[in-house]
Amino acid sequence: MNMTTSGIDTLWVLIAASMVFIMQAGFGMLEAGLIRTKNTCNILMNNFLDFCMASMGFFMFGYAIMFGEGTGFIGLKGFFLSDAVAHGNIPLYANWFFHAVFCGAAATIVAGGVAERMKFKAYLIYSFIISASVYPIVGHWIWGGGWLAGMGFGDFAGSTVVHAVGGTAALIGTLVLGPREGKYNKDGSANAIEGHSMALASLGTLILWFAWFGFNPGSTLSVGDGKAIAHVAMTTNIAAVSGALTAMFFAWSKFGKPDLTMTMNGALAGLVAITAPCAFVMPHEAILIGIVAGVIVVAGTLFLDKIHVDDPVGAVPVHMMNGIWGTIAVGLFGRKALGLANDGLFQGGGFSQLGVQVLGVVSAVVFVAIFMTVVFKTIDGFIGLRVSRDDELKGLDITQHGMESYAGFEVFTTK
Repeated sequence: MNMTTSGIDTLWVLIAASMVFIMQAGFGMLEAGLIRTKNTCNILMNNFLDFCMASMGFFMFGYAIMFGEGTGFIGLKGFFLSDAVAHGNIPLYANWFFHAVFCGAAATIVAGGVAERMKFKAYLIYSFIISASVYPIVGHWIWGGGWLAGMGFGDFAGSTVVHAVGGTAALIGTLVLGPREGKYNKDGSANAIEGHSMALASLGTLILWFAWFGFNPGSTLSVGDGKAIAHVAMTTNIAAVSGALTAMFFAWSKFGKPDLTMTMNGALAGLVAITAPCAFVMPHEAILIGIVAGVIVVAGTLFLDKIHVDDPVGAVPVHMMNGIWGTIAVGLFGRKALGLANDGLFQGGGFSQLGVQVLGVVSAVVFVAIFMTVVFKTIDGFIGLRVSRDDELKGLDITQHGMESYAGFEVFTTK
């Protein structure tokens, strides 16, 4: 590869990575909008520090574990980027930055699931651990030449590596923490705890949607094949659209009104689901993937409420459930002609690719669930995971950070 081509590819990767970085703002606005005013500062702090912890953890340990020489399970060389080697044709530091922003996205998914009740110092510990070890281990299996890569597992941009990992960690966090005060009644019914700003939530969703065009097309890691970049952008967008429309109509039929939160989460569900197969399927197949994602996100949200799993922003149905669905969709719709190891089931390839996809995503989910259960339980044992009831009722902004997100509304009188 000549210097000019390498430079252009590097520029493309850095631009795409910068777009993915903007996801932190998208997650922050979405999650802030879907929770109460008294916890807004806390959720924004969690999102802000997620990227800090992800960058540090991925620099110190994560990159080596993900891309370093080692076993099929874990990389063992290149800690602190010392003697680390570039993965692919772009320079080491560009490659590190691209995957560091992906790491930050995986970590920050959890903020929504544990919102309004987790101690800030406990969250910081969690954030570093998932960034330095959990995310990189699964990444090594799939993108770092590990055992799943050797089997031909297909995950183009991270339905499993990013979203199923982050969504599973969010589920474990919600289970260990328990539901928020007042969420469920003694008779088993659920109370709606509404977010304070649908404007912020809408802005966050649109920012995430925009950033996904760095997330998925950027995973080509090269501008050499413009057709491939355009293909990924097309499938990404059309899946998001079909996810949003399906979730809106499905929720409309269930609740009697078109629900904005469900519609936004439907778009995100479509984006999550198409992240793995975006390069391996055609646009009409992306529409089908988005339709199923829209159904899953609404049905999944209702199911979690039924079993009393309190997920304030829908992190589990959006990211875990649809990360799993998107990974399986590769084995159903994927095409060998588009770069997959084998044709999927509906392309006449039999169950070979589908079997690898199911094995891979189940292995990742089980691993993350076990690992994060140990992590959250250990943190809980040493410093406590959940704030006190009084602190929760007062709000985490005041009790954890000593400030309000919306100050200046107090009325002062002069004598």
